[in-house]
Amino acid sequence: MAERINKMTEHYFDNRIYYRINEFKENRQTLVFVHGVSGSCSAFWPYEKIFEDKYNILTYDIRGHGNSKKYPNYEDYAIKNFVQDFHDLLTYLNISKFVLISSSFGTLIAREYLKQYRETVLALVFTSVEDYEDNAFILKIGRPILKIITGILGFLPFNPKPRGHVDYSKIKNWDWSIERNIADTRNTGLRSQFYVIRQSFLPKQEYELEKINVPTLIIHGEKDSIVPIKNAVAFSQKIKNSKFIKIPNFDHDIHHNAVKEMSEAIENFVESLK
Repeated sequence: MAERINKMTEHYFDNRIYYRINEFKENRQTLVFVHGVSGSCSAFWPYEKIFEDKYNILTYDIRGHGNSKKYPNYEDYAIKNFVQDFHDLLTYLNISKFVLISSSFGTLIAREYLKQYRETVLALVFTSVEDYEDNAFILKIGRPILKIITGILGFLPFNPKPRGHVDYSKIKNWDWSIERNIADTRNTGLRSQFYVIRQSFLPKQEYELEKINVPTLIIHGEKDSIVPIKNAVAFSQKIKNSKFIKIPNFDHDIHHNAVKEMSEAIENFVESLK
């Protein structure tokens, strides 16, 4: 990893949050990446390599994932706790203005973060936005099943040991890839994984998207089988100053499979902010 991304350094904050950062320079934009459920900051390794000479970069493992601290209880994985972790890390690193780039479950963290700290965000990039209709079939089926699964997991022994990172360049990535899902589950652990998925399936929260007043880019895969593209289009239409990009022939895992298209879209957007 050091040979591939030799300008990013690894750190721990408060013995609970693993993060990666390059040398911050005053004359550059700061990009902060927030990954999705079951993943880790390793999802952004290709983007670190592409952007590390152009921008200040921060990636990190959300709680329960990668090398960050794992917690034993379902309540530990409430969205507000992910937001507090994020804010604590940004405060520690003295990052007061940045472009927030989030993926999948990370878009829920980003939206909740905006409720409290909107003034710190220069611009937004939502990729594979997680936005379901409250009566969606996946929620109707998923909510009761996840309640049972997480209830069972609460009685099983808890292993707090971090699991590390998955190198996604070495496995096949698509929405229902057995290989990738096994790797993610092994990396995250069943407890953290299902606790977070259940949180993502909670009834829709009110995010007041129409009040977002910073430049916003939404990128979504045309063949996303997790969140239909029509949901992402409807999501983008609620944000006044937004641009929507559809990536043809790619699914929910565009951050893994469409690195070229994603990185070009992100860079064009960031450069337009100047």
